[in-house]
Amino acid sequence: MDNNTYPKKEKLKQKNELNSVFQNGKWKTHKDLRVVFLKNDIDAANAKFGVSVSKKFFKKAVDRNRIKRLLRECYRLNKTTYHDSFGKGTLAMLFWVSKDLPKQYSEVEIQFLNLCKKIKNT
Repeated sequence: MDNNTYPKKEKLKQKNELNSVFQNGKWKTHKDLRVVFLKNDIDAANAKFGVSVSKKFFKKAVDRNRIKRLLRECYRLNKTTYHDSFGKGTLAMLFWVSKDLPKQYSEVEIQFLNLCKKIKNT
């Protein structure tokens, strides 16, 4: 049985970790999704993942929270694919960069899986 959870220890929130990801990480984009990630092969148990949505494009918190929920759900349900592509000890931050709300979850999931494939092939 897969471990389809997103526990607190996997959330990327510490300021020093965020700074290191943004300063030293690599950026990749696929359609409406953008990811910045930093591979950490030394400490494979400390894989962390975070999501963010721009307040510039989505003024209402309801819309931002909806998109963040969809992004976290994509990660949670496709965690094995994510770890195969990015590695076990990766720190990553996922962004929704489009000005349009996603119409449904499947649209976001397809883009997430394609982003994972893109990373795996590089």
